Amino acid sequence: MTANTPQIALVTGASRGVGKGIAIALGAAGMTVYLSGRSATESASHLRGQLLPGSLAETAEAVNRAGGQGVAVPCDHRDDAQVRELFARIEREQGRLDLLVNNAALLHENLIDPGPFWEKPLALLDILDVGLRSAYVASYHAAPLLLKNGRGLIAFVSSYGAGCYMHGPAYGAQKAGVDKFAADMAVDFEGTGVAAVSLWLGPQRTERTAIAGAARADQYEAFLAVAETPEFNGRVIHALLQDPQLQTLSGQTLVTAELAQGYGIREAEGRQPPSYREMLGEPRTQHPARVI
Repeated sequence: MTANTPQIALVTGASRGVGKGIAIALGAAGMTVYLSGRSATESASHLRGQLLPGSLAETAEAVNRAGGQGVAVPCDHRDDAQVRELFARIEREQGRLDLLVNNAALLHENLIDPGPFWEKPLALLDILDVGLRSAYVASYHAAPLLLKNGRGLIAFVSSYGAGCYMHGPAYGAQKAGVDKFAADMAVDFEGTGVAAVSLWLGPQRTERTAIAGAARADQYEAFLAVAETPEFNGRVIHALLQDPQLQTLSGQTLVTAELAQGYGIREAEGRQPPSYREMLGEPRTQHPARVI
């Protein structure tokens, strides 16, 4: 790879929200960004009776406008065959991969409803299929392509919900699970130049949180006032990928707001999003014991 060759990324769940913003930021950094998700040209997702806007085609256009190259690949991450073909396409077209952002997750519209888990739909558990299992499958197929470079990154999108009660046990288990994926995959990647990290994002300004915030203004108004944009987190992920000390961070769960301070990254208007470590807890430290 020459200095002028664009880096190659895949962002899963990139039709809208966090995935879309991360992809746009990577495009602005000149990357070729593959985008996966179910909404190819139009959305079929709803929240509180409202259609959630966004599609892969729209995200690809936004990545192109930002200065990168967006490649939309419709893919249902519940289907292992579709995921396998997604990575086969990247290999055919690029021969390698620099960055995988595991963002896809199935968020049920009743996720943030008050009440105990047994009073909510059992379908909330789908986040362990698309969100946890799907991240493992994507990482499995990404690993050989990342290893071809001798350097690369798998980034898992997580949250403070991995360490505190947030939206109930299904959501918490998915976030804690991807933190553990990063820790253990880093062990397997040791000495290869490929790193794996899990990232705790703060509250996000997305189409979904705009609707949720309107429905639960008492709980969300203060958070959303200082919320992060997905693009902000995309810039943090890009800086992390370029960091010459990346390997020293492999296996860790990191707070993106704290990384941003170290990298000198702010929101577009100059605002510095806060860390919620003191309010919501800190990432778990992995025990050094290894049982092979």
